[in-house]
Amino acid sequence: MRPLLIVNPRSAGGKTGQLFDGLADPIRRSLGDFDVQRTEHPRHAVDLAREAALAGRELVVAVGGDGCIHEVVNGLMQARKSGDARTRLGLIGQGTGGDFRRTLGIEHRLDQYCAALKHGRIRTIDVGHVRYHDHEGRPAETYFMNILSVGLGGLVDQHVARMPKTAGGGLAYFAASVRGLLGSRIGRVRCRLTLKGETREMDVETRQLAICNGRVFGGGMQIAPMAEVDDGVFEVVDLGSSPLPRFVAVSVGVYSGRHLRSADVQHHRCERIEMELLNKDVADRFLLDVDGEPLGRLPIEVSLVPRALDVMVPA
Repeated sequence: MRPLLIVNPRSAGGKTGQLFDGLADPIRRSLGDFDVQRTEHPRHAVDLAREAALAGRELVVAVGGDGCIHEVVNGLMQARKSGDARTRLGLIGQGTGGDFRRTLGIEHRLDQYCAALKHGRIRTIDVGHVRYHDHEGRPAETYFMNILSVGLGGLVDQHVARMPKTAGGGLAYFAASVRGLLGSRIGRVRCRLTLKGETREMDVETRQLAICNGRVFGGGMQIAPMAEVDDGVFEVVDLGSSPLPRFVAVSVGVYSGRHLRSADVQHHRCERIEMELLNKDVADRFLLDVDGEPLGRLPIEVSLVPRALDVMVPA
């Protein structure tokens, strides 16, 4: 069957929908004929990707930002859970963040995306699975391919989601980050981490803690430069609970990975982690960021699904 391109026309502030027709010809010259389906509402890409995999598509390409990739991954993982033969994931990044393609080493150029799809290699990556509670307190679950964080990141996501669509991606994220920092609270979190069959429990105080399969989040922040998407473990990075001025100073180093040198930052590894918020009074300020999506809040149970998904990357 021909490759399927799942296009989020609302990504990059709506530019993807405006520009895609102009992109189609060079993509076709590289890949040959393909089919296109455009998403019409949130989570639509989940259904489209699942149905494509169950129908036997060998390659499904997410055309959009990290949110679109997140939804396509969820659809492919749902199909895999149903026993479907493995469908490969491809990327044509058109969003504002591009964090997952940075982890995979794909340059943000159309010819490079097409080269990875046509002449690249398959990288079999791990995927995270999380059980959580949505904002109404209902149990829910999802997969993630990149990074899940709790605390400040989820608060920033919530502010970004409320920004007017006319705001540019960079400007919106900067403004939301400032609001998030000023409104952030320190969470007291009970964590149970499991690695190689051994479980340990610890209580941490933190403004933000990230569970990393990938390396980059927040539009280029190198939160876990040591992470590999196919090594069978999560890298857990706790940014600590220092006073706000010092927290900001440490956080600036996230763009280069320098934050890991700070005594305020702790690093752990695990294959599974359970987290519970002990000071419930900050629950509305201590939220989940799942691949950039503001999905809900603690408690959560996160487990790694090893070698779960085939992704096309540069040769």
